[in-house]
Amino acid sequence: MLNTSLLHPDMLRILAQAGHHSKVLIADGNYPAANQRGPRAELISLQLLPGVPTVAQVLEALLATVQIDEVFTMGIDRSDPYAAATPGDPPVWEEYRRLLAAAKSPCALEPIVKWEFYKAVASVDHVLTVQTADQAPWANLLVSLGCRTFK
Repeated sequence: MLNTSLLHPDMLRILAQAGHHSKVLIADGNYPAANQRGPRAELISLQLLPGVPTVAQVLEALLATVQIDEVFTMGIDRSDPYAAATPGDPPVWEEYRRLLAAAKSPCALEPIVKWEFYKAVASVDHVLTVQTADQAPWANLLVSLGCRTFK
């Protein structure tokens, strides 16, 4: 039996094959995962029920499984029509910060404005998209994997 909180066999396979600087997108339920991803990225759809699972739940599992060097959020372009609903940082970002602190991660959230976020996801380094059913606005995360030897 595995001694990790992450049990999804395809996610474990992809993470085991990934290397330093590989990118993993944890997408919310609104993200266009079928067409906004890297050329070699695999898509795992985890949507079970609206809101289940969340991006935060997947992030927690990743933090317990792999070294993460960077955590990018989809930043809000204030000219975007959806931006008015979120005047400051999206509330879910505080949950991400809490999870990073609990995992003793040195990472800080680094926002990338929406359209630049899509470009970052399109990288050849993007190996995995995990599509969640998260309904929180601006919940998407793009994480960069680190090296096991540099914890």
